[in-house]
Amino acid sequence: MRTIKFSRTAVSSVVSVLTALMCVSALAQPYPNKPIELVVHTSAGSGGDVVSRVVAEIIRKEKLLPQLLTVNNRVGGAGVIGWSYFKTKRGDPYTMMSVTGTMLVMAYRPDVNIGLENYTPLALFAIDPQTIMVPVDSPYKTFRDLMEAVRRDPESLVGATTSTSGTGRMVIWLMEKQIPGAKIKFVTFKGGSEAVTSVAGGHTTFTTENLSEGQGFVEGKKLRVLAIASDKRLPQAPDVPTLQELGYPITAGTIRGFTFTAGVPKEAVVTMETALKKAHDSPEWKEVAKRNIFQDVFMGSTEFAQFLSKRMVEYKEFYDAIGLGKKQ
Repeated sequence: MRTIKFSRTAVSSVVSVLTALMCVSALAQPYPNKPIELVVHTSAGSGGDVVSRVVAEIIRKEKLLPQLLTVNNRVGGAGVIGWSYFKTKRGDPYTMMSVTGTMLVMAYRPDVNIGLENYTPLALFAIDPQTIMVPVDSPYKTFRDLMEAVRRDPESLVGATTSTSGTGRMVIWLMEKQIPGAKIKFVTFKGGSEAVTSVAGGHTTFTTENLSEGQGFVEGKKLRVLAIASDKRLPQAPDVPTLQELGYPITAGTIRGFTFTAGVPKEAVVTMETALKKAHDSPEWKEVAKRNIFQDVFMGSTEFAQFLSKRMVEYKEFYDAIGLGKKQ
């Protein structure tokens, strides 16, 4: 009896064709005709999770779609588990992903190989700017005080952040670039809340996490905000200077948005982009953006895709500097 062998490439091609056929079949009925899975690569309560659940609830409450968005947290491997799962859903209009800067990390890591060509970006909802926060009794009263300490003795400082390759870590790297040869020690935590708690408790010197993560400690007089990495002052924090104002060319923030995989039918993209724009324009979202100290911006599918490509180019030097381009 003759045994027929199939190459891995042939099997992959067959799977892609079958997936495409299933997607076409799914859209033979008005889209969407069943619940849409919204994948979040971080744990419940994280910034990306909160934004995803808020948007899903606005869409449900305002009846912006005839079906629900169901949040599915797929956590682990510093984002690899969630993004790898999402990659298997190519062409599926019933699977979305909540976007943070980890999307760019996954696209840059050669061992993960989930480049930007694997996505159909849908919408950018906000930018959650990074900040520099210190304990309220810290000897560093201004950002310049902190940078002078970096100049004198960088080993005496310990930064608190959430990832070795995240936006908060990039801010530390940008601080080091202002003083050639400086290397600042840092500690990573599972989430922004743990990072800011370590600073509020005096266990670390400063944090570069989002202001929204530390706002409770700021209001409780446990943390002081030295500067924010936005391109302009935020109306929610008008007294906090930007790093650019202070003479440091540092702008950084965690993106909050949504994407489909590549190959999703255009009709689904248009339907979802329209629903997301209406959700972003709602009073409920405006209140959330204000409360969480977001830069409230909206970009549709085409503009968001261009934004991501540009940001990837901008982050390349940082990713190369920390060895992200090497096999893990």
